[in-house]
Amino acid sequence: MSAADLPAPVPASGVPRAAPSPAAAPQTRAEPQRTAPLSVLVGTLQSAQGAILPSIFLGISSGGAGVLVGLGVGFALIVLGTLFAWLSWRRLTYTIGAQDIRVERGIFSRSARSVPYERIQDVSLEQALLPRLFGLVSVKFETGAGGGEDLSLAYLAQSEGERLRQLVREQRNTANGAQSGSTDAATRDDDSRALFAMGPRRLFTFGLFEFSLAVFAVLAGLLQYADNIVDFDLWDRDRIEAFVAANTGFLEALGRSAQIAGALAGLIGVFLIGSLTGMVRVFLREWGFTLERTPRGFRRRRGLLTRTDVVMPIHRVQGIAIGTGLVRYRFGWHRLSFISLAQDNGASSHVVAPFATLEEIAPIARTAGFELPGEDADWRRASGRYLLDGALFDGAMFLIAAVIAGLATHIFAPEWRDVAIGVPIVLAGLSIIAKALAWRFHRHALDAYQVMVRKGVLAPRVQVATRLKLHSVEVAQGPIARLRGYAHLYCGQAGGAFSIPGIPVARAYELRAKIIETIAATDFSQLESQSTPAA
Repeated sequence: MSAADLPAPVPASGVPRAAPSPAAAPQTRAEPQRTAPLSVLVGTLQSAQGAILPSIFLGISSGGAGVLVGLGVGFALIVLGTLFAWLSWRRLTYTIGAQDIRVERGIFSRSARSVPYERIQDVSLEQALLPRLFGLVSVKFETGAGGGEDLSLAYLAQSEGERLRQLVREQRNTANGAQSGSTDAATRDDDSRALFAMGPRRLFTFGLFEFSLAVFAVLAGLLQYADNIVDFDLWDRDRIEAFVAANTGFLEALGRSAQIAGALAGLIGVFLIGSLTGMVRVFLREWGFTLERTPRGFRRRRGLLTRTDVVMPIHRVQGIAIGTGLVRYRFGWHRLSFISLAQDNGASSHVVAPFATLEEIAPIARTAGFELPGEDADWRRASGRYLLDGALFDGAMFLIAAVIAGLATHIFAPEWRDVAIGVPIVLAGLSIIAKALAWRFHRHALDAYQVMVRKGVLAPRVQVATRLKLHSVEVAQGPIARLRGYAHLYCGQAGGAFSIPGIPVARAYELRAKIIETIAATDFSQLESQSTPAA
């Protein structure tokens, strides 16, 4: 189904119009349109949600009339929130033009922003819990600028969001010179195939590795208000000392075995709470995770309460990154991210396989035009001189700290002098060992099409970039590097950073020459069409 088969939007006047043909769309849809009226109701409910905690705290801390005060403040917040939501809805319009999409907003001061279709990387849909209950979506136009520079509309009906995404894609293809006869075939997501998915069993396993103590931080924050609810000061030093003294005898009477068992039970309890917290976060964020290959690119959908639907064109994937964790690495679990021009919750990489094996990651990377490093990869380490210089610098910093600490304790606390000197010396040794391990496992390789970097000792991370998608190559040397004969290689990558530090100068210039040769031999006018083959 193309955009012409879908119902036309309702303009600001509220009178529906007939759906125009794609060719006439820019001319007939040039009048401003408003978002869904139900956005006001969503704003009211969000205001009510935000007023709950302030009302409760005011009700508890305001004495006898606290309940009335809390209810009054809560009602006022809801009314103000509703008024603001209505004014925001009335003052927000969007216009689908022939060359761009224009959004005007603002209550007291107005702003109008236009984004040309050829600058839009793609359109993503997001459904938070409240809008989702009313069938509304937030539409985000990815421009590659990142952060607050992206354009968004909240909220539209889900069907209108899908229609708008389809229309913007068609207009962008037309603006970029796509063939009009193949526009619909190139942008429809009907012909898609699944690349990766996570069911409840995989999410449960994933949650076991997402240990989190965030719940304890929340409880610690709530304890600050506990004295408003109960007549007891939790931070009263005398009370704490009395409590400890009263229970010390009981603990001593339990015996050593009981004390050890109690300590183990406490640790197990902390582990269970941390694992449960991490599991809840995983299920909320990753529920229904699916990654599909569509004619347009990669489509990722996930989320339990907040549902996101993101499409990443293949030609916008600038590189891949494979990460893991300290524990999950021992069990063969990894994470695959696409480095992209667009943003994913503020990050410049889209996670497309949060918890997968390398066997599952390989076909996803291959579909995006990348190959995982093979056993025959020509891995090279950084210069040994770079390692030595870094170790000497770190050791010198810690030794200077030891001298300063020794002099200070000699004057003010002589009994702590040995500790003050010994700790920096131990840290210097550990730093040198860590630097040597990092040098041993930090490697790079170059094949006919890609540049690869591997770093990390206990939780290795691999980053892969294709030569032709690198924008620039810089060989940098500081005074010490020039004296010692090594250099740092910095590759310009849209949406990310790619660097190889401390390699011999000859190797740096060799890499630069090969990458520049690939870039110079590439016809970038054909790159986009070549990198988006049909599924």
